[in-house]
Amino acid sequence: MTNVFNDINPVMQMLIVMSLFSALPFAFSCMTCFLRFVIVFSMLKTAMGTQSVPPSVVIIGLSMILTFYTMGPVFQQCYEQGQPVYNQTKNMLAAIDKGSKPLKEFMMKQTRESDLAFFIELSGNEKPESPEDITIWQVAPAYIISELKTAFEIGFIIFVPFIVLDLVVANVLLALGMFMLSPTIISLPFKLLIFIAVDGWALIVQGLVQSYN
Repeated sequence: MTNVFNDINPVMQMLIVMSLFSALPFAFSCMTCFLRFVIVFSMLKTAMGTQSVPPSVVIIGLSMILTFYTMGPVFQQCYEQGQPVYNQTKNMLAAIDKGSKPLKEFMMKQTRESDLAFFIELSGNEKPESPEDITIWQVAPAYIISELKTAFEIGFIIFVPFIVLDLVVANVLLALGMFMLSPTIISLPFKLLIFIAVDGWALIVQGLVQSYN
């Protein structure tokens, strides 16, 4: 693979690298743990029924910070493996190819085998003999599908207690004959009280981060 990169004209290498840099937001949001964090936090806000609180920018910012904390060792390995290659060959593409291996290994650990097998078959390439033969472009879509499934499973677990509380409040209001009063308005303070009492934000953040260890 490195020999192929060495044969590319330096100008073309620069154009390809600039194109890859433009895809960094996509890589960060879909090929790291940011995907799971932002989905779970968004579903938590929906389950609580607080609408625009916390703001979306806060959720994205918290997800980004947690991503850097969680992915820090992986990013460090990417740099340590890619930097020597660039120093020796001055080939940015070869350095990116070498430095992306820790990221691929991280994604493979979180990816279900069935999803990975599907995209390997879909690519039309020969069946890889070892994990090293699997390309990052085969791992990435499988990782996204697996992360979406995991994030929605966590979101469902978070939703259940809030739905139960809504049902209890609705039944109480129905028994009291308060048909015109919205159950959502009444249950919201109780949701916030219980969530604060159990230190919900800390529990969810710690659980999400530890789910990658």
